[in-house]
Amino acid sequence: MSTKAEQQSSSLDTVKLVVALALLVLGVAGFYYFASWQGEPVSLLFRVLGLLAVAGLGAFIALTTASGRRLTGFMQDSRTEVRKMVWPTRAETMQTTLMVFVIVLIVTIFLWLVDMLLGWGVRSLLGGG
Repeated sequence: MSTKAEQQSSSLDTVKLVVALALLVLGVAGFYYFASWQGEPVSLLFRVLGLLAVAGLGAFIALTTASGRRLTGFMQDSRTEVRKMVWPTRAETMQTTLMVFVIVLIVTIFLWLVDMLLGWGVRSLLGGG
């Protein structure tokens, strides 16, 4: 009995996802179609608002599926974990950034010296100077 309910839910979820995708495609197509509707340009604001409304409706339908509920749960769990993080202070961030710049400068100079040494070695071997 439970497998039938899962299959019906799964097929209903598939239909919902197809409808959500169709709404998104229709929203984008309508955005471009109404760029010049009946010979007169339609305001970009109205076209963007229409696209956002249709995309929002499609997202709402997609979030009512099992996959959408799992995604919503994952996003809520992620938000909870981000709130638990200890963010560095401004001073720590500035010190770390300065250290990165200094190390990059040191590595740049080292690689430049290695390049000069190898270039001199190749020129010496080939008799170019």
